[in-house]
Amino acid sequence: MREINPKETKRSNAFELWMSSPMPMVTLTKTFDITNIHRISKKKNMKLNMLLCWCIGKAASQIEEFYLLPVKDKLFEYDEFAINVIVKNKRGGINSCDIPYNDNLETFNNDYKILTQKTADSCESIFKEDSMIIGTSAMVATELECIVNQFTDKFLNPMVMWGKYRKKWIKTLLPISFQFHHVQMDGGDAAQFLELLQKVIKGF
Repeated sequence: MREINPKETKRSNAFELWMSSPMPMVTLTKTFDITNIHRISKKKNMKLNMLLCWCIGKAASQIEEFYLLPVKDKLFEYDEFAINVIVKNKRGGINSCDIPYNDNLETFNNDYKILTQKTADSCESIFKEDSMIIGTSAMVATELECIVNQFTDKFLNPMVMWGKYRKKWIKTLLPISFQFHHVQMDGGDAAQFLELLQKVIKGF
């Protein structure tokens, strides 16, 4: 993690335009065909949430803007990122847990199981301070068409959010909302991410 000069990056104009904007966050929503990973989840006894998080990381790793993040009027560059998940702890509350992204699914799955269990048992959040964090929120109690997260200057990171999947004939469909800071990326970059995410899910 290191601070960089925005004027020396291709995000220079975006930094000038959007860093002081009262609402710099943008949300896009796309309905995904998750039939493939839903089937794999059941067949291999893997958590669907874990598979979605890995696919998010796989797609994000191919887009350079995910390694940048505006923080308190500064722009930072990262060498790695992690996927944040919300964990229900043993007391019935919730904690945050950062899972380091790894291109190897088995390694990521192992980290996911160990770290989320540790978070649930300890009732303490686990953070990776030196990683760019992609937030996730799975509200699977009900079907949701679109989710818009609150804006706070305490968390300017990208967020990926979804509700309960639904069945349509032989397909399993899931609307996924993606919220991002306009300094970090433009709408075209975000759309590219969503398209890559669908390809990763289908080609799993």
